[in-house]
This record gives sequence, C-alpha cells and structure tokens, in this order.
Amino acid sequence: MKLIQREQYIEKLKSLSNKKIIKVITGVRRCGKSTLMQLFQQELLNTGVNEEQIININFENYDFIELRDAKALYQYINARLAGSIQHYVFLDEIQHVGNYADVVDALFVKDNVDLYITGSNAYLLSSEIATLLSGRYVEIKLLPLSFKEYVVASGNMHDLEKKYAEYITFSSFPYAKAFGGDEQLVNDYLRGIYSTIVLKDVMQRNSISDTMMLENVMAFLADNIGNTLSVKKIADTLKSMGRKVDVKTIEKYLSALCQSFILYPAKRYNIKGRQLLKTMEKYYLVDVALRNTLLGAKSTDWGHILENVVFLELLRRNNNVYIGKTDALEIDFITVNMQNVAYYQVAATVRDQATLERELQPLKAVKDNFPKTILTLDTDPVSYHDGIKQQNVLDWLLE
Repeated sequence: MKLIQREQYIEKLKSLSNKKIIKVITGVRRCGKSTLMQLFQQELLNTGVNEEQIININFENYDFIELRDAKALYQYINARLAGSIQHYVFLDEIQHVGNYADVVDALFVKDNVDLYITGSNAYLLSSEIATLLSGRYVEIKLLPLSFKEYVVASGNMHDLEKKYAEYITFSSFPYAKAFGGDEQLVNDYLRGIYSTIVLKDVMQRNSISDTMMLENVMAFLADNIGNTLSVKKIADTLKSMGRKVDVKTIEKYLSALCQSFILYPAKRYNIKGRQLLKTMEKYYLVDVALRNTLLGAKSTDWGHILENVVFLELLRRNNNVYIGKTDALEIDFITVNMQNVAYYQVAATVRDQATLERELQPLKAVKDNFPKTILTLDTDPVSYHDGIKQQNVLDWLLE
C-alpha cells in the first residue's frame, strides 16, 4: 500500500528540523506516527542527509527489545554519534523504555543530535516528565486522516458526498484503506486496535482489572458523542442499567481513555466570563467508524457524527476547542487562539426554517465581531444571516 502523505505534519517537522528542541509526536495507536517518521526521514535523505546520520529505533520491533533498558539505549545511540556531524535520532513508541526521560535529556544536551520521539499515551508528557523536559520540547499532536487527506489519497476530488460516507464508515485510520472498502475487514481491524488500546494503554497503565465495566463505559461514551455529560450522570445511567459503579471509578476510566487518545474531551467555555466551566463536558471519538465497532450497529445519528468530524478538524487547525456557553444557550464549538476567536454551529441540514433559526439563535446572542459559521451537509451556495456565514461542511473540510 502506497504511503499517504501527511503534508501538514511534514511541514511542521521541517520547520522544526535542526532546531534545538525535542520533537514529541503523540497520538492514538495506528494513527500514523511511525509512517510520519518514515516520511520525514525520506525528506531528510532527499535534502542531502546521509543514511548514516539517521538513527531510527521502533521499540515495538522485537529486534530492539534489549534497548528498552535506558542504559543500553544510551550506549547504543552514543556509539553511533560520529564526530560533530549532525545526527537525526528517531525513537518510536519510547514509552516502552524504562526511565526514558533520562535518556532523552542526555541526548538533548548533545550538540550533534536532532531528536524526535513518539508515544501512544499522554503519560509520555505527564507532569513529572514534562517538568524534567520543561522548555525543551514541542508536542505535535497527530490524528488519523483528515477528510482532506482521505480525499487526496483517493486520487481525485470528485464525489465528495460519497467519499464522506466512506470516510465515516470505513475509518480514518490510514491502514484501513488497505481493505478496499470491505466493511467486515475494517471492523475486525478497528476491533484489534481498540482491544490493544484497552489492554496496553488503559488497563495495564492504570491497573484496571474490570474489563467489562471499562467496556461498558466506553460503549456508553461512544453512544453519547456530542451529548453534554457529567461523571455523575454517566455513573447514574450505568447504575440504572444494573451496572454498579461509583463516581471515582468513572473519573479514573475517563482519564485513562483520554490519555490513550481514543477519546477527546471538549470542556465548556463561558463566553461572557471568558473562563472554562468545571462541569458537563462532551466527549468525541478519535475515529467515528469506531462507533459502529463498539456499538455493534451502524449509526444513523448523522448530526452527532458530523459534529465529531468537525471537532477533530478544529483540533487539527486549533489547539483550543471548547463548547460555547452563553446564558442558557450553547454553541457547538468555540476556538480560542491568542486573541482570535471563532464560533461554529454544526447541523446535518438547516433547510427547515425552524432548524435554521434554532442554530442561528445562540450565534446571534454573541455580540462580538469574531467569525460565526454554520456548517451543514446542505449543498446550497454559501449564504449569510445577520453576518453569520452558512457553508457546506465538505467544502470547509477541504480548505
């Protein structure tokens, strides 16, 4: 299968290349971290870097099992650093190495090392490690394929509605395209990814023994993407279904699932007070096709699925994405970057006048001059309502 180019991320790495800073690539398993490093290594070779200058270690490759020891790893790399010539060191899935922060710190201080590391768990940058490496790293948050990357990989920009249906059905995980649209094979592949995440990144890392309860929590969250939830509401709902669980357990499970990057939380943001609210978050899946795998049936909840797709795209474009709250009204998403703010409502269709007015109402309630957009699957031309832009979401995703 031909490698899918991840141009947005490659450009980011190119801009950081040879800068005295550790490049930390994080993201869910199988989202393409190893492939991204492979693509960037090829980019280096194309610019005149010699193969001897590149040191690449994947700690999930059994050939490097002995290098999971910090001292052995440092000795292995140090022996290959010849003279003052620049070397590019890639350490893939470094969380498998004990005390890896010490090795990273030791390599960072060397003048002839440009360092790149990846990990499949947010523990990689937990508070104590982030403190040790403070000011020495930049995090590059890798997600599975965007809709634009998916379309470009198809070879043409035609039949966008059909491609969107495929995108949400056959998965945004890069390797899923190798199954040629066979839904059963894709489902089996996604089930394997999910099982690995649950076993290695959630249960083992967090000492969780109740597999059934963890699965119940994950299925509940998958069924409620885009719904405002509290820890207590999740616990109470599961109790009403005959599954005994307490609030602290739910908190632990939610934290572990988000740390594994299979779930992403969206906090509520008080627009008038310009502050985050502490309760009632929403959760979104890293890949909407996982929802069918987890729930065992194809969902027709097009509005929430579209909302999930838009949320992930906003994460790719902006680091800070929240749910907007203004008095009793809610705006699907607000992005906040430095002094720039933008508001988004997401709906499958607003051709019904009552639906359009419902989507417009919270945007009209915000009295600033920042951009406000309604994104829908409607194919009508771009239009404006009191300064609020209405746009086809597939066109927006391709921007």
